[in-house]
Amino acid sequence: MGLVLAGSQAYAQDDTGETAIPVASSSAPAAVALSASDKAWLKRIEQALNQSKTFQARIQQLDAEGKRTTGTVWMKRPGQMRLAYDPPSPLLLVANGGKVVFRDNQLDQTTVIPIERTPLGLLLRPHVSLTDDVTVTGFQHDNGLVQVTLVRTSSPGDGSLTLVFYETPVALRSWSVLDAQGRETRVTLFDVHAGADIPASTFVLPAEND
Repeated sequence: MGLVLAGSQAYAQDDTGETAIPVASSSAPAAVALSASDKAWLKRIEQALNQSKTFQARIQQLDAEGKRTTGTVWMKRPGQMRLAYDPPSPLLLVANGGKVVFRDNQLDQTTVIPIERTPLGLLLRPHVSLTDDVTVTGFQHDNGLVQVTLVRTSSPGDGSLTLVFYETPVALRSWSVLDAQGRETRVTLFDVHAGADIPASTFVLPAEND
């Protein structure tokens, strides 16, 4: 893995194109028009996210080149996340203490990004809001799924985040990050354990390079 710079973006990527959480891009897209029903769904989703303090799940990631990678994610709000990819991937992502640390054990390289500069930081806040300081740029509700696309209103260049939820019960199914070049990285959750008891050691940050 290396820190790949594309224009004003920075994101972690291995030699096969795995894993991207971009930082910075261009101007904000326009907000999508929301019906009263759409707004009610946003409130239901907010409530579900704020009730979910911890979870552990297996993941399957699909990158822009079609490469599939599996791994395990642990999330504890506020502010903590660990995403460990299965071998042979050397990648590790840990969020804690207001920052996200990308670690490539093969290259012995570490990259640090402020958590609020990453789209996934929206999910790790003490209180998740889909209306206060974010702009909803896309909304779909069909086939038992609800899909919401978000950008930070004040810093849309940090990237967009698309969340997909099961309708009944409301539960996170997947997230996608889209970069400025239109490259999408999608993470789908399965074997989810909501309310998991996760040790604090799970979120110890990798040592930063000197």
